[in-house]
Amino acid sequence: MAEFKETRWAEKDYVEQYIEDSNNIILERQRLLKILTSFYRHFGKGKKGCTVLDLGCGNGALVAELLKEDPTLLATLVDGSDNMIQMARERFKEHENFIYLGLSFQELMRSNIELPQSDFIVSSLAIHHLVADEKVELFKYIHSHLKPGGAFINIDGVSSPNDNIESWYQKLWKEWVLEKPDGASYEKRIEEMLEKHKAEEHHETLDPLKDQLNALREIGFKGVDCFYKYGIFAVFGGIK
Repeated sequence: MAEFKETRWAEKDYVEQYIEDSNNIILERQRLLKILTSFYRHFGKGKKGCTVLDLGCGNGALVAELLKEDPTLLATLVDGSDNMIQMARERFKEHENFIYLGLSFQELMRSNIELPQSDFIVSSLAIHHLVADEKVELFKYIHSHLKPGGAFINIDGVSSPNDNIESWYQKLWKEWVLEKPDGASYEKRIEEMLEKHKAEEHHETLDPLKDQLNALREIGFKGVDCFYKYGIFAVFGGIK
């Protein structure tokens, strides 16, 4: 959507800085990726050539991890940032059968693009940019684009039960960064991230985890659960 393409994600320098900092700034990022990979390994049951739809693909970090498990997977990568899509294209240039769509989630849902039914639909730190009603519509879109038995897994930020817990989660996030061997060098960056997180235009799109789990159940997903949670960051999803 035009408004998305006018955000900082349209700025090449911002995108490159985010990618460079991601492992040191995003709380437990490597653990989150390992959980997603384990989920894929377990529910894929060794199947090769799985079809994967990555929503908000960024530079392709999720698909890169999944390729370690299944080098034959077929991926469709979607992102509203042209810079991110270009990074993903470059990363996977040897995978000529991958599909790339430079679309926001709203544009994707409005489009008549026929995507292949997927064995897995994945997303990381992207869906929280939608407001609650849009999330529900996207969850419906995801359900309709999964094969029977297909799985959806989402790594994302969620809102806290109250302000006091939210304040603690933010301190937890900052402590995790500063405890790292080179954490002190990221103190200014984490302060910027926390300010962004607390900004009204960002925080108002975060929704409680339980509301999103209930939405998935109402849509028809089975085995809906939160698979991991650390502060405001959660891994959740379900099976069609």
